[in-house]
Amino acid sequence: MTHSLYYKFIIGYLVFGLLGFITIATISSDMTYDFLLETKSDALYDEANMLASDFSQLYRGRNSNLNEAAPRLKAAATYLQGEAWIVDTTGHIVADSSVPAKTDVTLSDFDPTFMGNRSYTIGNCFGVFPYEVLSVSAPITGNYNTYGYVLVHLPISAIQQIKDNILNILYISSGIIFGLSLIILLVFTVTVYFPLKKITIAANQYAEGNLKHKLQLKTHDEMGYLAATLNYMSDELDKMEEYQKTFIANVSHDFRSPLTSIKGYLEAILDGTIPPEMQEKYLTRVISETDRLNKLTQGLLTLNSLDSKGYLSRSNFDINRVIKDTAASFEGTCDSKNIVLDLTFAENITMVYADLGKIQQVLYNLIDNAIKFSHPDSTIFIQTTLRFEKVYVSVKDTGIGIPKDSIKKIWERFYKTDLSRGKDKKGTGLGLSIVKEIIQNHGETIDVISTSGVGSEFIFSLPRAMNL
Repeated sequence: MTHSLYYKFIIGYLVFGLLGFITIATISSDMTYDFLLETKSDALYDEANMLASDFSQLYRGRNSNLNEAAPRLKAAATYLQGEAWIVDTTGHIVADSSVPAKTDVTLSDFDPTFMGNRSYTIGNCFGVFPYEVLSVSAPITGNYNTYGYVLVHLPISAIQQIKDNILNILYISSGIIFGLSLIILLVFTVTVYFPLKKITIAANQYAEGNLKHKLQLKTHDEMGYLAATLNYMSDELDKMEEYQKTFIANVSHDFRSPLTSIKGYLEAILDGTIPPEMQEKYLTRVISETDRLNKLTQGLLTLNSLDSKGYLSRSNFDINRVIKDTAASFEGTCDSKNIVLDLTFAENITMVYADLGKIQQVLYNLIDNAIKFSHPDSTIFIQTTLRFEKVYVSVKDTGIGIPKDSIKKIWERFYKTDLSRGKDKKGTGLGLSIVKEIIQNHGETIDVISTSGVGSEFIFSLPRAMNL
């Protein structure tokens, strides 16, 4: 993220405020002027009609004394803040509210229909006024005759002044609202921009390889959630980096040891250090070390295949039969250590839905570990139990057990307890990792219960086969 994002937001915000002001200054100004013009013209026209109605009683076409009309005209003009006339049919002003009165003025080219079909007109009223006025006209009638006209005028400048006063209030209100709306900008800056800036800095740190960087953001909104996610991601990447280093170190160590032994034995045979009669013994060791390398390679390939999706080939099979067949393959090893495999099944036939080959590998690794860490003349218990729609398989030995501080680590690749290394240095440390990967890819669980010096029990679950 660059600073342009924040600046673009500010510019957009200011442009919005400017366009809003221009809109108010144009559209609102015109609308206000039109509204005032209509309102004032209606008021003037109503007053002109009332005056015409009153004066029709005085006029009646006779030479009446119109001095009686002057106070009424002045009162109406004062109320309307304008000027009122009485004009005869020839256009001569016979009464006027202003001082001095324009009673000696005759409107040139006076036309009673000068307003057309409108109720008002804007102009200088036949050149009488030096400025624009709003004029309305009402006829003075009686006995079906028109005796004259009442004309009422209001300066346009007065309407403009009222409009300006209204717009000033509107402008001030808009300015206050715009000022208050700056709170939105402040909230955006505090809740979005600053956190986003911290997140950008953290992302750059992670990109540069500094996975120890911690994003300090304690909010409980989406930004806080994003920060927590990035912190979690960096922790996981850091762990992965450490794991990769450990993984490479362990692989290097486990490959280097047998390769060093093979190289040493072969060089000793070639240079005659090992006499011909002893060569068969050491060649057998070379083959043993080669088998160890092959087993390690196969374990790595198995883990690699487990990391890919959709590798399982599930089917319905009898888990009891698989346990029996797997246990039978250890007959020679058990006989050499005088170990008994005790098999107990919940039912004669227990059908499960899983990958037969992978579950057979799980059983092989668990039984192999149980035999490896059991004392001679001991018993290993293998049993199945049913619980709802699950089948639980248990492999329990009475061997050396697992130290408490190592129980959580036994599932890690290449991990070996000190007891394991002391008991059997040929292990690859991948067996239990493979077991857990297989069970988890089935969507099931595996647990271990172990006490150092007492023994260990591994229990994993499988889904029961659906009745066909």
